[in-house]
Amino acid sequence: MMNVVDRFIKYAKIDTQSDENSSQTPSTQKQFNLAKEVEHEIIEMGLTDVSLDNNCYLMATLPSNTDKKVPTIGFIAHFDTSPDMKGENVSPRIVKNYDGKDIVLNEAQHIVSSPSDFPELLAHIGEDLIVTDGTTLLGADDKAGIAEIITAIQYLIDHPEIKHGKIRIGFTPDEEIGRGADHFDVEKFGAEWAYTMDGSEVGELEYENFNAASAKITIQGRNVHPGYAKNKMINALHVANELVTMLPVSERPEYTEKYEGFFHLVGINGTVDEANVSYIIRDHDHDIFENRKKQMEQAVAFLNNRYGDRLKLEIRDQYYNMREKVEPVKHIVNYAFQAMEAVDVRPNVKPIRGGTDGARLSFMGLPCPNIFAGGLNFHGRYEFLPIPSMEKAVNVIVKIIELVAEN
Repeated sequence: MMNVVDRFIKYAKIDTQSDENSSQTPSTQKQFNLAKEVEHEIIEMGLTDVSLDNNCYLMATLPSNTDKKVPTIGFIAHFDTSPDMKGENVSPRIVKNYDGKDIVLNEAQHIVSSPSDFPELLAHIGEDLIVTDGTTLLGADDKAGIAEIITAIQYLIDHPEIKHGKIRIGFTPDEEIGRGADHFDVEKFGAEWAYTMDGSEVGELEYENFNAASAKITIQGRNVHPGYAKNKMINALHVANELVTMLPVSERPEYTEKYEGFFHLVGINGTVDEANVSYIIRDHDHDIFENRKKQMEQAVAFLNNRYGDRLKLEIRDQYYNMREKVEPVKHIVNYAFQAMEAVDVRPNVKPIRGGTDGARLSFMGLPCPNIFAGGLNFHGRYEFLPIPSMEKAVNVIVKIIELVAEN
């Protein structure tokens, strides 16, 4: 059996970066390169109902091996990696028996991962870590999840004495740009509930996440020669700056944690004549989330009143807090909690300061808590993946499946 580390490293070397500027699904055709590799692998393993559709959604079944009536459950991960950092020519390297000191990722470019900057490294002293070469992201988000799911399924195939019901696995494109559930066929997937393997540090178990919206503001300025601009010019860039300063500084991501929401400025560009501003708006509490959107609307209305209707605002809801859909079926979280304890993983139930495919899938009729995949410092050159965390994730998947069949 190919072990989980070999699988992950193979997947990590395949470029699957998604593109938020594309309107196609998948947003990049190169995501099919990994999808077809995984499709071939699971066919070779003997899974049934294998289907890879034109939108790059891959599904398959591990048939039940028991006569008992057992709920069909699923496990889900995503193919794409973040557009935030280069995802091609990924060159993973294993640091053996990490000693707690600085890790030189790229000597030529003086790129170092230091516990003084990333203290989470110190929780993994003595472990083998997979790191980058300092020029790309690693892709543990979420290729670690894919590798763990497939390795767990292979383990069940190799150990038929472990009784289980029908298991569905699904892999999606474009999760990193908020579109992973856009074309996910919940009815075809056919599970009563599922788990996304898309969390971070070992032990994470999440069933609540941000409510999320994007806000795009287009500002039409009025450009005249600066030598004759008095009482005539309206500089779109200055108006954009006014908008930014109207939103509370203390409610930016760099100053918030836990259940605190934020306004996150993700893009600003333009000229005197026209400027564009992009925000993402996040909050766990739905009422506060709605108030945040109103704050944005009020700021734009104020500036429109001041400058004469020169700003256009588009707010689009992206996903909602899955807690509303998961709490009525809390036993699916309890299975994951019990499974972690059974394999000596300390459960850390916490809110996601972000979102997963599972958030939208929960509102589409597939309740879907999120479980750790093991990686840390996602979306950048300092991403790393402790190998024991991957192995524990595999154990958790197997144990969940076993517990569901037993109960």
